Amino acid sequence: MAIDAKKKEGESATSLMFRFSKKVQRSGVVREVKKRRFLGRKPNKSRRRLSAAYRDQKRSEIEKLRKLGLLKTVTKKKRR
Repeated sequence: MAIDAKKKEGESATSLMFRFSKKVQRSGVVREVKKRRFLGRKPNKSRRRLSAAYRDQKRSEIEKLRKLGLLKTVTKKKRR
């Protein structure tokens, strides 16, 4: 996805740069680059398993409390 801006007849270099920078911003290239700037390390297998076990335990506790009536159910709002 190459972004180009050709100089129009009688256009100054400043306005060309302004036009080009606007095209780059609108295309989303800058946002994508900033998002990919830092790459985090992936957790190892044992850590993933521990976190999955913790999530399962918490999920079962919440479900148990919900069945006993000690926890209110929260409905999520729909996104548009």
